[in-house]
Amino acid sequence: MVHVPWEAVALNLVYPHIAWSSAYVTAVVAVFGTTISPYLFFWQASQEVEEVKEDTTARPLRAAPHQAPFELERIRLDTYVGMAFSNVMALFIMVTAAATLNASGHTDIQTSAEAAEALRPLAGRFAFTLFALGIIGTGILALPVLAGSAAFALGETFRWPVGLARKAHAAKAFYGTIAIATGFGVLINLSPIDPVKALFWSAVVNGVVATPVMTMLMLLASRRSVMGQFALPPVLKTVGWLATLVMALASEAMFVTLLA
Repeated sequence: MVHVPWEAVALNLVYPHIAWSSAYVTAVVAVFGTTISPYLFFWQASQEVEEVKEDTTARPLRAAPHQAPFELERIRLDTYVGMAFSNVMALFIMVTAAATLNASGHTDIQTSAEAAEALRPLAGRFAFTLFALGIIGTGILALPVLAGSAAFALGETFRWPVGLARKAHAAKAFYGTIAIATGFGVLINLSPIDPVKALFWSAVVNGVVATPVMTMLMLLASRRSVMGQFALPPVLKTVGWLATLVMALASEAMFVTLLA
């Protein structure tokens, strides 16, 4: 529906135009923050613990190492497939926005209505309906992950009873956190805060917070006193520390350019 210069897209994927400016570097941190989001660490780990609790035949891998080959392969496949889908979708979202909004000079989106204009070549006068359905679907998908990961993180920090398999009366603080986080989300929608900028700056915050979280994760995952025989092998340890370094350098570059 939209003319896309695919040769230019392919070329810039390999040789991107890099600008040493606060806006550019901040956008890079935001992209990193939506890709390696700290809340996903808490969510995925907590869901694995939930599955162990729900399955009477499952046990923690340190106590049942014979279950490791199947479980680790399942986790690996789940992670790779999820990462592939999310990155492909993110790429096409950016390509579509570039070929519609950016190509027509719209580089500073202030409202959701302006963002919906990107869908006009596809949906015509139904662009806003299609955009609204997408936002609602995204919200339904994101709500349990965002609010749930916050509840898991707080619950595990303060040793509350946690878990979506628990009844509400058995995990009041856990479900209370989910309710409060959801309530804040509703209040933001009713406030004069620009939702597009709120999404952008929340991604920037995620990108900055990811560095210390990844550092702690790498330190813990590398210790045999914590992981036993499942401590990170050299390849994963190298890749993990490189990713942490890239996140740290991006955040540092953002602060340098903002203060310059």
